Amino acid sequence: MMKAHYWEDRMSLTAEKALDFLKEGNKRFLNNLSVNRNTLQLINETAEKQFPFAAILSCSDSRVPVELVFDQGLGDIFSVRLAGNIASLNAIGSIEYALTMLGSKLVLVLGHSSCGAVSAACDDIKMDNLNELLAHIHPAVDLETITMDNRNSKNKDFVNNVGWLNVRHQIDLILNTSPIIREAVNKGDVILTGAMYDIVTGEVYFIDSINDKSKAYYESNEIYER
Repeated sequence: MMKAHYWEDRMSLTAEKALDFLKEGNKRFLNNLSVNRNTLQLINETAEKQFPFAAILSCSDSRVPVELVFDQGLGDIFSVRLAGNIASLNAIGSIEYALTMLGSKLVLVLGHSSCGAVSAACDDIKMDNLNELLAHIHPAVDLETITMDNRNSKNKDFVNNVGWLNVRHQIDLILNTSPIIREAVNKGDVILTGAMYDIVTGEVYFIDSINDKSKAYYESNEIYER
């Protein structure tokens, strides 16, 4: 485990190792075993430059602060937060900056269970500027073809299914919209993946950790099933 992820380590950091850091960090979070960090030292070390090993596109939900969820410190994560973890053009541009200017090796789209923005999209809520945000999530609602009845926010399974599909949809948007990110992924320099945070347990479920049967469903435009 790399304690502080600093310069000499990060120069040789791989995308696979960056993903491992997040997985290890969530395990520490779950077991209440956070790394003991010297905050003042971190402030000094990051005052002149930063090298966040991961860029995370996550929801604005107050219950999902990524630095806590993954037990990371100052300068470790380039955090882009928008309700529904949507890949707007501004969000994608922010991620491009993290990869090209800061050297981030990993892009993670992080959704979470019982997401309010996803619920609003499931209910087709209309509300001024919220409409534009929810338009990014509506395709995921349409992709959920398993639930025949009660396709609304009262059906928590439906909401969570759409939440997983929304993670996949935002990943597709990033790849289709950004030649910079697509090229980095195709070269193997960067990993772009997704995950879901369970607000009840605190556990993060990564796409690459899905068992074979569920992964097959997920990759065939169905849903992730735990």
